[in-house]
Amino acid sequence: MSTARPARPVSCEELAGSHVLLTGATGFLGQATLERLLASYPDTHVSVLIRPRGERGAADRLSTLLRKNVFRPLSERLGADELVRVVRERVTVIEGDLGSVALPADLDVVIHGASTVSFDPPVDEAFRTNVSGVATLYEALAGSPHVVHVSTAYVAGTRKGVVAEAALDHDVDWQLELEMALAARADVERDSRRPEVLRRALAQADEQHAKAGPQSTAAAAERLRTKWVTRRLVDYGRTRARSLGWPDVYTLTKALGERVAEQRWAHTGRPLSVVRPAIVESALRHPYPGWIDGFKMADPLIIAYGRGVLREFPGLPDSVLDVIPVDLVINAILAAAARPPATGPAYLHVSSGASNPLTFQNMYVLCREYFDNHPMPDGDRGHVEPPTWRFPGSQQVELTLHAGERVTALAERVLLRLPPSKRSQDWLTSLGRQQQDLGQLREYADLYGVYTRAEVIYDDTRLRELHAALPAQRATEHGFDPTVIDWRAYLQDVHCPSITATVRRAGQRRGRSTAGHRGSPSQSTSISSLSLPERTDVAAVFDLEGTIVNSNVVESYLWARLATMPRSGWLRELADLARCAPRYLYAERRDRGELLRAFLRRYAGVRADALRALVTEVLGDVLLHRVMPEATRQIRRHRAAGHRTVLITGAVDLHVEPLSVLFDEVVASRMHVKDGVLTGFLEAPPLVDEARAAWLRQYAQGHGLHLDRSYAYADSYSDRPLLEAVGHPHAVNPDSQLFRHARRRRWVVHRWGEHTGGLLEVLLDVTRADVRIDVRPDHGTRGVPR
Repeated sequence: MSTARPARPVSCEELAGSHVLLTGATGFLGQATLERLLASYPDTHVSVLIRPRGERGAADRLSTLLRKNVFRPLSERLGADELVRVVRERVTVIEGDLGSVALPADLDVVIHGASTVSFDPPVDEAFRTNVSGVATLYEALAGSPHVVHVSTAYVAGTRKGVVAEAALDHDVDWQLELEMALAARADVERDSRRPEVLRRALAQADEQHAKAGPQSTAAAAERLRTKWVTRRLVDYGRTRARSLGWPDVYTLTKALGERVAEQRWAHTGRPLSVVRPAIVESALRHPYPGWIDGFKMADPLIIAYGRGVLREFPGLPDSVLDVIPVDLVINAILAAAARPPATGPAYLHVSSGASNPLTFQNMYVLCREYFDNHPMPDGDRGHVEPPTWRFPGSQQVELTLHAGERVTALAERVLLRLPPSKRSQDWLTSLGRQQQDLGQLREYADLYGVYTRAEVIYDDTRLRELHAALPAQRATEHGFDPTVIDWRAYLQDVHCPSITATVRRAGQRRGRSTAGHRGSPSQSTSISSLSLPERTDVAAVFDLEGTIVNSNVVESYLWARLATMPRSGWLRELADLARCAPRYLYAERRDRGELLRAFLRRYAGVRADALRALVTEVLGDVLLHRVMPEATRQIRRHRAAGHRTVLITGAVDLHVEPLSVLFDEVVASRMHVKDGVLTGFLEAPPLVDEARAAWLRQYAQGHGLHLDRSYAYADSYSDRPLLEAVGHPHAVNPDSQLFRHARRRRWVVHRWGEHTGGLLEVLLDVTRADVRIDVRPDHGTRGVPR
């Protein structure tokens, strides 16, 4: 534990001429520290350790950093060119990771801020950055620079009462925990390949994605396995942390990182200051009020509340939410850097809870007032009314959340089995919003609930002593006294306006947009009115049934079959079709190819030339009358733009011949013919699900087409691979599963024509003997020899 030391003045002159190494320079605290050093400590030289990312090197990442908002006031004051000159003169970029590069030997101060700040990362990732990375740093440092180790106040763990600014009292073996954490991934990866785990993943993937094809199912199963690995590793970290007295793996690894710093640096007699910020949020004053980079801990909660998502939250109304503005934290870090401890490590809580507490209830009241006066936009529905919280307790919130999750999961299963309709899709859209809201509440409750139920106060005696040691002329601009924060003014005039600005702009854009917004099921009119780029190296690929024509394979068969027999035979044919309908329904839900193979067997014995004549003389007109006008217009627009139009269908080629005039290429199923008679078998496997995408890729390669600029239109989830193969997917009258997928992927969704609901609805109608035959009466008794 550090000993008391007399307060002596702290000024920027004590950092004059210092060579400062800054890690984590691209992070929230890191970029603010770099800006402050450049703006207010002109006699320092800064080395920044930056990892390359992809093809972007460290120097490029630094250049990008200088264009961020944190540097905007400095750039405006100096001029952009002068800022670049100053950085070139005062900043040295070290590219690489700790352990892979040599650090400067003449360092005076090291500010170590690099860490993972996610509360619940996989256990190995958290330990690799927050523990192993710290050990590597102290192994790499030469000499005896003063190290300012940036930690977090929450290293104190799950406890109640006042926490002193002192070393943590625990006997956890950080080396053993690190070894076990790094080994966990291999253990979990091995477990994820056990047959019982893989079978569960395959069963779930098959239930959800079988219609899209075997590779889609396999890919989904692998995604599920990978998610299982991640969830398991997150659970490893969370559970291990809680078993040791910390709320999550983030706080555990930050605590162990402190112990590494103490053992590897301070215990060897070298100067160490441990700075523990609480919940760091937007700037109070510098570089300008409200500056923040991304959303921090409290921000998702505030925004979700303002959007009406969080109807309740499992927090204690009297719990202190220990928020501190980022500029006060940076000022404290640099003041600590200018004052190395005389003996032993120094510890500093940069927090507000002891001197200027903000309770969770008070934060709620202030945010409620803000959103009452400045409500969030709700698209074209006006504004969101902020909910009223009653703080019922974490147990009641958990029960309500669990019940909501169960009900919405059941509702989704039911809706996905209903025939597609505007009403069912509206229900799915509404249900999707509810599931998203519940998912956010679950995520926030799991991650942040423990912080909003904390009954702990972080003593800030040393922080106040250090602030008091500042020269009077620097106290305002460079101080870090938490009592200067007026919470009402800070939250309502600075913080909330800053973090909601982006969300408000997005909501206003949604409000201005009409039916043409991407992902909306009612956008066909506006999308169809948009001009298409004229080019000859793209394709426009269309499915047939439910996309172009308002019919399906069952109706096509009934037109042909019932037109070939006297009305006295219709009832027998319909009865037989009704008897087979359950088998067809099962095949339709699983594999479109199975359905086609099973259903087309009903054509066995029909003469090919007679069916062709029937299509030419009668059914061709019926088919053309069933073409939806919106589809015709869209096909013609693509042709006018020079696009290659392609029809891909599992329907029999004889049935679709009348549509060939609309397309450059027609690909359909061909029935096997023997001695002029259809055998009921196909000549080749039908082009369905993944086979369509494979055919399209080969076709595009052979014709020099760019699929990333091409278009596809389809109505069934079985066409998902086809839609994903192009750059502009369009879901037309989608079934429920495709509609849900299109919503999630923000694809264009159209509703064209008077949609019947697809094959599922027709088969259900057949089982109820409720079939309307749309064949002209004057041709109704024309027969086909069998």
